[in-house]
Amino acid sequence: MKRREFITLLGGAAAWPLAARAQQPLMPRIGILSNPPRNALTDALAAFKSALSDAGYVEGSSLSIEYRFADGQIDRLPALAADLVNRNVAVLITIANAAALAAKAATTAIPILFIVGGDPVKLGLVESLNRPGGNATGMTLFSSQLEAKRLGLLHELVPRATKLAVMINPDQPNAPDQERKVTDAATRLGVQARIVYASSEPNLDPAFAACVQAHAGGLLVTADPFFHSKQQQIFALAARDALPAIYEFRDYAESGGLASYGTSLAHGLRQVGEYAAKILAGAKVADLPALQSTKFEFVINLKTAKALGLEIPPMLLARADEVIE
Repeated sequence: MKRREFITLLGGAAAWPLAARAQQPLMPRIGILSNPPRNALTDALAAFKSALSDAGYVEGSSLSIEYRFADGQIDRLPALAADLVNRNVAVLITIANAAALAAKAATTAIPILFIVGGDPVKLGLVESLNRPGGNATGMTLFSSQLEAKRLGLLHELVPRATKLAVMINPDQPNAPDQERKVTDAATRLGVQARIVYASSEPNLDPAFAACVQAHAGGLLVTADPFFHSKQQQIFALAARDALPAIYEFRDYAESGGLASYGTSLAHGLRQVGEYAAKILAGAKVADLPALQSTKFEFVINLKTAKALGLEIPPMLLARADEVIE
């Protein structure tokens, strides 16, 4: 072999790895925009990633995930959404109403998969559940629609109470709908509803003071990521004022709240994960109808009930999906 031919052969061999690397597809990247904090989503995010893994998308090896958490601070969401859009994520996952709306305002091109507590049609996220239109679809947990049910369960927990307090975050998009639903439910139950508002940590103590001043016999803490992120502060205030309270997700009751009733966030995010895998494989958002959660959980914490001196009616205990001793 001539010297010139040998050098050409070596050069071609050296170029092979570079060419091979250039032809390898880039690892898909998805973004997660969440109003609730990371520590409130441990099980739910595990379920989400499990669904992706089942479809062959494993974080760190065949998929990268960019996380952005607003920690219940709604005003941070637009900037976080813009950051993920600028990073050209293939799919944008949003958790909670305000996060979905921020993402929808930030992009009309990137597929958005939401998990929300409100009605996605009323929120303007989709045209209809069966035909989403646009670039968004996902799952609704019926969180706001279940406020009336939670108020009814609270009334059963404290049947002698004639006044029940309801805590609402006025800054979140579904607040007017929540207030309307609980006010109507209170009228049907024959009790007075005392609405109190809190949108930041300094608001919590005054909100509980208003409950005490109104002689409320129980408290409904409505579905909201800010309240979810401040569980321990809320539990401490409820214990201080000996105020029985009911919440949305089961982790409230598991962490020390008296009772919870709502849909399964982990189950919902798993289904969103299945949708994300389909989109990464080439499916179009318009072909994926918005889903409605069908799994509901009622959990009672007996330890907290005893600390409050509250005796839970046996029939209510029998209806609970789980009783924490």
